[in-house]
Amino acid sequence: MENKSSYKINEQGMLGEVKIADDVIAIIAGLAATEVTGVARMCGNITNELVSKLGMKKLSKGVRVAVEDNLVNVDLALELDYGVSIPAISEKVQDRVKTAIENMTGLKVSEVNVRVAGVALEEE
Repeated sequence: MENKSSYKINEQGMLGEVKIADDVIAIIAGLAATEVTGVARMCGNITNELVSKLGMKKLSKGVRVAVEDNLVNVDLALELDYGVSIPAISEKVQDRVKTAIENMTGLKVSEVNVRVAGVALEEE
């Protein structure tokens, strides 16, 4: 069960072992997704402004991560702003999430699946 909650990164020349919890990967994905203009919020009604009040773990709401053989699959549930192009915003989210996870963890992302769970009708 330990492999389900953290992933070991092996690199030559390291002094020790580096493990990344799956919650960390989910938080990276959630932050990257909400940085895209047109994404109103994650499914859990979490926005970047609430991070300091609620804590980082809340950012993983609406994100499911599976890691197998150092390949990451990410499922995101998002609410988008009304009037945006769903295909265009989804593509930006997929690219941003993939890049953020690969740059920060060294793991390879094989899939970023976006589910549009709602549309934000209110204006900010």
